[in-house]
Amino acid sequence: MPQRSADATWTGPLAEGSGTMSVESGAYNGSYSFHSRFEDGEASNPEELIAAAHAGCFSMALSNVLDEAGFSPDSVHTTADVTLRMVDGDPTITSILLKTEATVPDIDDATFQEHAAAAKDGCPVSKALAGVEITLDASLA
Repeated sequence: MPQRSADATWTGPLAEGSGTMSVESGAYNGSYSFHSRFEDGEASNPEELIAAAHAGCFSMALSNVLDEAGFSPDSVHTTADVTLRMVDGDPTITSILLKTEATVPDIDDATFQEHAAAAKDGCPVSKALAGVEITLDASLA
């Protein structure tokens, strides 16, 4: 399997500086700052990119788990909310909430919940973020 990469450059001191982040494919190239990361400033931040990666990975994982179980999802839409808090004076990602809604013909909610939980545990990004509390709110459309 291929290795994926991204890069980032930061210039200046923390509070007044700024940076750029980009991904190898060119699908994202954006700026970030202290204000966009720790306040409500415009621009991106690393946590937003983690959220995008986790939402994308989970949506694919759930689709795969459902497909392997004999269900054909019409769609899986996921939002990931990454929470950054100060813990013992250090900024720390403390939790991620995955909110997903799927349209899946011929499945009952209990079966869907079982497969959604399996996808959360099996998603490669969830595994990479195992030190963070990851919760799931899954519903059928």
